[in-house]
Amino acid sequence: MHKMLAALMGIFISTWAAAEPLRITAFGDSLVHGYGLESGQGLVPQLQRWLTDNGAEVVLTNAGVSGDTTAGGAARIDWTLSDKPQGLIVLLGGNDMLRGMLPADAKANLSAILSAAQAQGVEVLLIGMLAPGNFGPGYKAEFDAVYRDLAADYDSLLFTDAFAGISAKVSGDPVAAQAYLQADGIHPNAEGVVLNVEALGPMALELVERISNP
Repeated sequence: MHKMLAALMGIFISTWAAAEPLRITAFGDSLVHGYGLESGQGLVPQLQRWLTDNGAEVVLTNAGVSGDTTAGGAARIDWTLSDKPQGLIVLLGGNDMLRGMLPADAKANLSAILSAAQAQGVEVLLIGMLAPGNFGPGYKAEFDAVYRDLAADYDSLLFTDAFAGISAKVSGDPVAAQAYLQADGIHPNAEGVVLNVEALGPMALELVERISNP
């Protein structure tokens, strides 16, 4: 009787564990945090809804800090990983770029983040930022390459442009893009987040697939 009860309990626990949703942490700056947006309009809640609507059983955690740089992210990654997420979406570098910080420094900081995740067996989706031409073509080329190189080095999934949804909608027209940005001309508004999430969603599903089938 006791053996049968133990067996039934084992089956129950296994079934319960299998039904647990995957835990993914979105780690980044104001674009992750949802700066300037009402609750439910930011990247994390909108991506959560998109994934749920597309059949993924996932719980997304918002680990975005407005104003954060790649250095700030590197400093707090161990604390974030202490929560034991199974996946990590990394979106950092915009503030480094706006301040004209060296791409090599951003790369070193992002490498520390990806290395920490890799050491704990956490699958990563790295979201890139594309530099404008303000600092010259050499800076842009070096900065844009940071994400591609790191994704290759760490076998991470790569989504090359955090603003891909808006860019596709307006065909790269910076004037038309203002309709999908907040008054600061930097952060997406709620409609802009919708576009960016629709573009990002399929890659986020690939992250879910990687976690589910290691």
